[in-house]
Amino acid sequence: MSHSASSSGKRRIRDLLTQSDNRVCADCGAPDPKWASANIGVFICLKCCGVHRSLGTHVSKVLSVTLDEWSDEEVDSMIEIGGNASANSIYEAFITEGSSKPGPDASHDQRMRFIRSKYEFQEFLKPSLRITSGKTSSSKSSSSYRSSSLSTNIIDSFRSNSSSQKPQLEGMVEFIGLLKVTLKKGTNLAIRDMMTSDPYVVLTLGQQTAQSTVMKSNLNPVWNEELKLSVPHDYGSVKLQVFDYDTFSADDIMGEAEIDIQPLITSAMAFGDPEMFGDMQIGKWLKSNDNALIEDSIINIADGKVKQEVQIKLQNVESGELELELEWLPLDQ
Repeated sequence: MSHSASSSGKRRIRDLLTQSDNRVCADCGAPDPKWASANIGVFICLKCCGVHRSLGTHVSKVLSVTLDEWSDEEVDSMIEIGGNASANSIYEAFITEGSSKPGPDASHDQRMRFIRSKYEFQEFLKPSLRITSGKTSSSKSSSSYRSSSLSTNIIDSFRSNSSSQKPQLEGMVEFIGLLKVTLKKGTNLAIRDMMTSDPYVVLTLGQQTAQSTVMKSNLNPVWNEELKLSVPHDYGSVKLQVFDYDTFSADDIMGEAEIDIQPLITSAMAFGDPEMFGDMQIGKWLKSNDNALIEDSIINIADGKVKQEVQIKLQNVESGELELELEWLPLDQ
C-alpha cells in the first residue's frame, strides 16, 4: 500500500530539484520547473505539464513539487532515476533527424508531437529498452503496459548501475562520457540593470542544457557550482552563455563563448585510466584569435582525475571573464 511521503521525502524531492540539470524542463529547457512526472522521473514546466496530463496517468503521472502529496514510492522512484539528465539519456538516446526538441517558446502542437514521441511511442529509446506488446482490445491498456514495463526496465538499469558503482547507464551507450564543469567565478561582468546584474550561466551541448543558480546583484560572482553534461560520440563545442535574470521581461544576454572539449577528451583517451598515473600534464588547449581563452588551458591528471582549468573572456559583450574547471569521466572506466 502506498503511503504519503513524509516531510523528509518532500525535502528530498526539493533537494533533487536543485541539481543543475533539474533547473530546466526536461522536455523544452524552460527554466525553473515546478512539476514532475513521478513515474518517468523528470521535472517539467507548466506548459509541458499540460501535455503530460493529456497523455493520461498510464503514461505520465504529473505531480506538483510543492502542492501535491507524494507517496514514498514516488519519491524513491524520482531519487533512484536521479533527475532530468539521467532520464533524458534514456528517453532521448536516439532522437531522429526528422525530430527536434522544442524550446521554451514552442507551440502546444510542437510540444505535443515531441512529448508523445518521447514517452508514449518511445521513438527515441535505445532499441533494447523498447517495450512491445501483443494486440489488445484497449490502446490505453497497451500504453499502460508499455509505460509500466519501461519504467521498470529503466529503474532496474539504474539499480544495476548503482550496485556496480560505474558511471555507465543502460541506454547511454551512445554517449562516450560525462563532462563535469565546475563554474568557479566571474569577474567584471557587464551591467544590465541600473548599477549591477543578476547573472546566471547556461551551458549547451547538442540538445542538453545545464543552468547555474542566479547570483543577485553581483558583477563578480563566486559560484563554485558543478554542472554536468553527457557527451555523445559526435560531440561539438560546449556553448556557454551568461544572462541577467529579469523578473518581468526577457533575460538580457551578458556574453557568450564556445568551449572546445576535444583537447580534453583526446588527451584523456590517449592516457586511458588516469588512476594509473601520478600527477602530470597531459595536454593543452592553446589560446588563439579564434577562441575565447585568456591564456593557454592546461590539461592535467591530478589525484587520479583528468581536469582542465579554463579562463575565458566573454565574447560579444563589453566586459566579463569566467573561470571554469572541466573534468572528464569516460563511460568505460
